[in-house]
Amino acid sequence: MQTKMKTTLFCNSLFQYKRAGTSEVTVGTKKIGGDNPVLIQSMTNTNTMDTDSTVKQCIDIFEACGEIVRITAQGQREAKNLAVIREKIRQKGYNFPLVADIHFNRSVALAAAGNVEKVRINPGNFVDGPKKLQKVDYNEEAFISGKDNLKSKLLPFLETCRKNDTAIRIGANHGSLSDRIMSRYGDTPEGLVESCMEYLRICKEVNFNNIVLSIKSSNTRVMVQSVRLLAAAMKSENMNFPFHLGVTEAGSGEDGRVKSAVGIGALLADGIGDTIRVSLTEPPENEIPVAKILVNHFKSFENHAPIEPILHLSYTPYKYTKRISHGVLSFGGENQPQVVANLRDKKSADNFKTQPDAIIADNYLHIKSESLVIYKKSEISAVTSIEPIVLQLSYNDLDMDTIDFLRRQKNTIILLTTENTNGIGEQRAFFLKMNNFELTHPVIIHRIYDTDDEEVFRIKSACDTGVLFLDGFGDGISLYAPMIDSEMVIDTHFTILQASRARFSKTEYISCPGCGRTLFDLQAIERKIRERTSHLKGLKIAVMGCIVNGLGEMADADYGYVGAAAGKISLFKNRELIAKNIPEKNGVDMLVDLIKKSGDWIKK
Repeated sequence: MQTKMKTTLFCNSLFQYKRAGTSEVTVGTKKIGGDNPVLIQSMTNTNTMDTDSTVKQCIDIFEACGEIVRITAQGQREAKNLAVIREKIRQKGYNFPLVADIHFNRSVALAAAGNVEKVRINPGNFVDGPKKLQKVDYNEEAFISGKDNLKSKLLPFLETCRKNDTAIRIGANHGSLSDRIMSRYGDTPEGLVESCMEYLRICKEVNFNNIVLSIKSSNTRVMVQSVRLLAAAMKSENMNFPFHLGVTEAGSGEDGRVKSAVGIGALLADGIGDTIRVSLTEPPENEIPVAKILVNHFKSFENHAPIEPILHLSYTPYKYTKRISHGVLSFGGENQPQVVANLRDKKSADNFKTQPDAIIADNYLHIKSESLVIYKKSEISAVTSIEPIVLQLSYNDLDMDTIDFLRRQKNTIILLTTENTNGIGEQRAFFLKMNNFELTHPVIIHRIYDTDDEEVFRIKSACDTGVLFLDGFGDGISLYAPMIDSEMVIDTHFTILQASRARFSKTEYISCPGCGRTLFDLQAIERKIRERTSHLKGLKIAVMGCIVNGLGEMADADYGYVGAAAGKISLFKNRELIAKNIPEKNGVDMLVDLIKKSGDWIKK
């Protein structure tokens, strides 16, 4: 990986919201990138050979305001049937773009290129097929030979796409890097980036520019860092292709929505992203309303109040580093981020199912037996005690008087607020200014929401705070939403921290949305597994429809349930195959037995 890649800023500004201004790509009736709005995508989960069901689901997605639909094509029959599906959709009066999703088989990509408006290929398996999950040693000569092999096999596909005016998406997945890339870079963001850049350099050589890029992972930290690195790498080589964003295998329900909002939102916040897909283990049309909230949220950032930029950046957006803070009671230091329920004018937290670590009420921060007064900047002259206090500040409050006070008053927890529409940029600036003045006080990230819509609150709050925790900022989180049920608000705190990998407090499900390759009822199985295992806090369980990304995305999972064939599944523990070709009807029971035998089971 070239050193200059890491020193090039991936976006226009960390503080002033502005779209990246990528090149424009035509995909049928739609244009991606440039000055065009962020487009919303989804993907069918029907059998591609079931023409009527696939056509109906495509139209359902479009009627829900989806703008581009992706369909899997695992073989020649499916690739040819895409033309039939497209024609039937057009006969019904719809003309939205279709995308073929290709894995392992280059000949299928060639066949599909004339039948759809865009073809997605995966650089992890376009040339080399499925990864073998074993260490393969490549010397320099073999590594370069692999590049030459890639070029010889990619060029015919590019020429076919050029003749048909078909766009391509180079879509790398954390779970399916090639063995060749793994041998050099490992399972890292750098490997994901180089996997894409190899393809882009070949495309540039032959002047093929109808390209969209994506890097996806079920790990939000990996996904965000990788896309940032790729944006920086392209800038360093004078490329600016548009991005498609998504968190793969995000799951379902609240967890899947928040996880998607954290990962996608972290990039949209800095102007990166031209199309998005929220991948839920649910009917695909359910993804569209969530994506619309995301797009509209960041559209509201346009023309926000100016934020004084921080010129010296004391952190790297390409690698996770926890901000150094000193401990004050249970905040900061080695403590995990704390959940602070803002219960002003509400009931106490005594009867909540999920207990927060602290509450705000009556202008006090209550931490178990401690009650700390919350001061504002205008009141700091009255502070004479060395006892712990809470100081409520915004970025504009952090002037030299406040900095001098904080240097004297180490026993202070900061409650960080913002009224800027781009609160992400303003709160980020606060942390970076603190770093530059070597202030290590613990900080609670505080945001206020005036909506009574639980879905809107959940998505917006995940966008606004998740990116800061992904970047190692924040020693606590406090969301104030007086029109939303307090129980739901408190649970959202914990879900955001888990989605941003700052604190694990519940079972983590790495669950794909399913597609035409899935040979069992993924949504029903995922619900059954949740019902049986949701009390196993901190355990990571993968539920994967097929092998395409299954083994790789399970790298972070303790257990995996993966589709193997029609009516058959395989079970994994820490990526090791434990049992294969198990009848689906026995799969969930055997998964539970495996967890019990491994010593990870606890009673509800």
